[in-house]
Amino acid sequence: MAIVGRPNVGKSTLVNRLIGEDRMLTGPEAGITRDSISIEWSHEGRQVRLVDTAGLRRKSRVTDKVETLSAEDSYRAIQYAQLVVLLLDGHTMLEKQDLTIARQVIEEGRVLIIGVNKWDGVKNKEAARDALTDRLMTSLPQIRGVPIVFFSALTGSGVQKLLPEAFKYLDIWNRRIPTGKLNHWLEFMTERHPPPVVAGRRLRLRYITQAKTRPPTFVLFSSRGKSLPEDYRRYIANGLREDFDLPGIPIRVMIRQGNNPYAPD
Repeated sequence: MAIVGRPNVGKSTLVNRLIGEDRMLTGPEAGITRDSISIEWSHEGRQVRLVDTAGLRRKSRVTDKVETLSAEDSYRAIQYAQLVVLLLDGHTMLEKQDLTIARQVIEEGRVLIIGVNKWDGVKNKEAARDALTDRLMTSLPQIRGVPIVFFSALTGSGVQKLLPEAFKYLDIWNRRIPTGKLNHWLEFMTERHPPPVVAGRRLRLRYITQAKTRPPTFVLFSSRGKSLPEDYRRYIANGLREDFDLPGIPIRVMIRQGNNPYAPD
């Protein structure tokens, strides 16, 4: 589990709070953590590797070679993590750099959890919560239902909610859906909203199967797969997310051209 974010949002403080020890050096200055630091830890019988990372600033603001190497190290932590907690400062919330990091996590197919730190100092919590939810819906539409956990790493208030949420979404990330159920669902989806007509002929979706988990990856066989429009692919992906309870998880739908590969000759 990698904890990432902009400088000085409280990543090291959160790690210390989670493990119950002052293992990470913290302070009011930004940039104290320069390298990703991994800690093996057990929580309620589950082994967890926590990775504290250096703060990530916008590339245009990074001029120091050491900071460049630190940023590369942080992005590597995202690549190798199963779950990434994107830590925000409750006073500044979701900035452009936060969205850049979030999109990187999604592109890598990792579980993304938004952690809002310093929540105890936010005065109008309801307005701040609504603003964050709306921004996520408009800026990250490709993963609806990203989990958000509000807490104060300094006082510990709310931190106990983070790991149960992390384990819940890791289990979803590892979920496998039976092929028979998927194809009954596909029949329903195509009846409700038939594929479009392309070059005078309606596209046919013949078969769907889940190729892998982590993230859930589905292969859809179509008569002319390359012609399937992007909006119909989104329709299928969103339907998978909603109907099979895969909220906030990156879903990949690969299109293959051809018939059902498992149908009898």
